[in-house]
Amino acid sequence: MSAKQVLYAFVIILVAAVSAISGAVASGVAIYSALNDQEPTSVVVEATPPAAQEITNQVLNISIDTAITQAVEKVGPTVVTVVGIIPGQTTFFGRMPDSPVSGSGVIISQEGHIITNNHVIEDTTEVSIILADGTEHPAEIIGADVFSDIAVLRMEGEVPAIAALGNSDSLKPGETVIAIGSPLGDFKNTVTVGVVSATERVLEVNQNYQMEGLIQTDAAINQGNSGGPLVNLAGEVIGINTLIVRGGNYGSAIAEGLGFAIPVNTVQAVASQLINNGYVSYPYMGIRWQWLTPQITARYNMPVEDGLYVSYVESGSPADQAGLIEGDIITQMGETILDEEHPFINILYSYSPGETTSLKVVRGEDTMDMEVTFGEYNIP
Repeated sequence: MSAKQVLYAFVIILVAAVSAISGAVASGVAIYSALNDQEPTSVVVEATPPAAQEITNQVLNISIDTAITQAVEKVGPTVVTVVGIIPGQTTFFGRMPDSPVSGSGVIISQEGHIITNNHVIEDTTEVSIILADGTEHPAEIIGADVFSDIAVLRMEGEVPAIAALGNSDSLKPGETVIAIGSPLGDFKNTVTVGVVSATERVLEVNQNYQMEGLIQTDAAINQGNSGGPLVNLAGEVIGINTLIVRGGNYGSAIAEGLGFAIPVNTVQAVASQLINNGYVSYPYMGIRWQWLTPQITARYNMPVEDGLYVSYVESGSPADQAGLIEGDIITQMGETILDEEHPFINILYSYSPGETTSLKVVRGEDTMDMEVTFGEYNIP
């Protein structure tokens, strides 16, 4: 048999095989339709050409990459590395050397105002910033707030760019976000990408205070990222990175991808007070107190499960004018019962100076209602 005859035979077999397969498919459809009393449905099998699929994938990749890179190009020049010096302490063995600390920050005004975390610059006596292009400038601390963990600096020299601030109230879980900062102080303007894992997270800072309304993200955040921006794909700052959780009180397992940021709406409210006044104004009662837990009250056979034990009342203070005395136990402020989920400091700071609210107070075996008008306390 010649080569030409072999080729013809192969073509005939191939055509027959394709026809058989097509006939089998058509027959199967016809039988299925008959069994279900339906008109036969024509079946068209189309395969996406590999070239078209490749083009589609390229378009998708280009779109995503462009959104991220454009956001980074927009915000990157506004991100700075914050470097501080904590003076050494004098000990029995002599004076210890000064300690350098570092974090991140973001420029928010033409006047050179920079947002960072309070814990980045806490206890420092000297602060400077390093821009994205590597140039270093002196900076001064305008104000800081320990409860929101927000601080405002002002840099000297020319401002390279100003970050656009977004609306953190509109964030949704699953939204792509970008973290920019200087992890470990050495890897300046590092970019990591993740999603908004959740919003309105609450983390207990200590027994008496919780940070509320935090943004949870799986974008990689490490030491040194503190104070840096969390950015959306529009290139807007929607949060200030503040902490990570590795395990600790949440069990023995080591966790990854648990980063948290302060919503930018909260940041703006705090920063405006720091810029305008140099401090944040909080309501003031004028008491010293001890937080009571169910374990403590059970041990000492107290008439409550949770509450605030008043150990001292300052003379002439709002608490004194309201009628509080040493030994009173405050169990409720306004409509909120004080318990493990509603710590005193969080409830107190939901009020403003000059505002009046009711208190439910246990004194001995008696329960009484009082009213207190808060004074003003400034955290320098």
